[in-house]
Amino acid sequence: MAKLAIDGGKQTKTKAFPKWPYSNEREIELVGEVFSSGNWWRMTGNKVKTFEQNFAALHNVKYCLGVTNGTHAIEIALTALGIQHDDEVIVPAVTFISTGSAVIYVNATPVLVDVDPETFCMIPEAFEKAITPRTKAVIPVHMAGHACDMEAICAIAKKHNIKVIEDAAHAHGGQCNGRMIGSYGDMSIFSFQNGKIMTCGEGGALITNNEDLYKRAYLIHGVGRPDRDRVYEHSVLGSNDRMNEFSAAILIAQQERLRAMNKKRDENALLLDSLLFNVEGIKPQGRKDYATLITHYMYMFYYDPNAFNGLSRKDFVDYLIAEGIPAFICFPVLSDTTFFKNNDFYGRINAFEQLASNDISNAKNVASNVVWLPHFTLLGDEQDISEIAAAIKKIQEAVYMK
Repeated sequence: MAKLAIDGGKQTKTKAFPKWPYSNEREIELVGEVFSSGNWWRMTGNKVKTFEQNFAALHNVKYCLGVTNGTHAIEIALTALGIQHDDEVIVPAVTFISTGSAVIYVNATPVLVDVDPETFCMIPEAFEKAITPRTKAVIPVHMAGHACDMEAICAIAKKHNIKVIEDAAHAHGGQCNGRMIGSYGDMSIFSFQNGKIMTCGEGGALITNNEDLYKRAYLIHGVGRPDRDRVYEHSVLGSNDRMNEFSAAILIAQQERLRAMNKKRDENALLLDSLLFNVEGIKPQGRKDYATLITHYMYMFYYDPNAFNGLSRKDFVDYLIAEGIPAFICFPVLSDTTFFKNNDFYGRINAFEQLASNDISNAKNVASNVVWLPHFTLLGDEQDISEIAAAIKKIQEAVYMK
């Protein structure tokens, strides 16, 4: 039996995964154009505008606004939609913290609802059950790039006059029923943080088909100043969330290879699913028929320690890393983070209280038992995928021999 790498044995991974962030001469060319032009600001350059046009076209929407990051994108969307103090915004109970914290930053209250145990996405019925007279918006999260059931969610939202903000931070170029993720909501947001499947280090975007919402968002992200303002008119309260020209130049290049990378990740995710099919204690994130293109920002799977001789999830992740496989534990349930438990919201809301009627048991199970691998592990060849499965099997065999 092979000795575990964490105990001094040989790593399962025999070669490096594809590097991330990935870049080539195209990024250098476009960034060089910005550098040489001296127009490093969106108000004088053209790269942000070009990126916005390209990204809107990719998602079949009319408008895109490049911003500083995905967190600010959610805050801007909420503000543009008029969400304010005492309003409620429904969010999935397990997601990255920004989905909930952005709601608090606009002085509204996040209401946590359960997720599907297979897809880890918001359950439409749980969303509808949580609606109250104070509910003004919902933020479905396309977890790891698997689409939420947007047709069901949007039908419920329309019936109750609730605004929809798609959190597509994981889902650049993904599809739901053959339609582009991000094209369903009143507004949708994306992140271009360093680990995302399109990245410029830090960045974000909002997309919409609503011209009025786009214009509001534009004012908010640019300290309230209208386009081409020369007299310091600040027509609304805003902040400075503008994307710079260097970031946009990188994103133009990143988008050019997005389709091919999405295809590669999905093919390799299906291969890894098959290689892990008979591994006891490992159950990959499921896929529903309506998720017609999954981007796989993360490869997520349930881990059962009982099938690994009681090895804790944390130790399992450490063992994987030692074998050369980068791995992480899942996001916590939002209400289990420190500042939520301490009700420490800087006075933006008075307190958070999870409604007992809102069962979030699936989300708690996901948060407690899911492991994920970063998307670049799915950009390699068949050997890379086989070595991921081999490392998991090696750990399972070894822990029973210890």
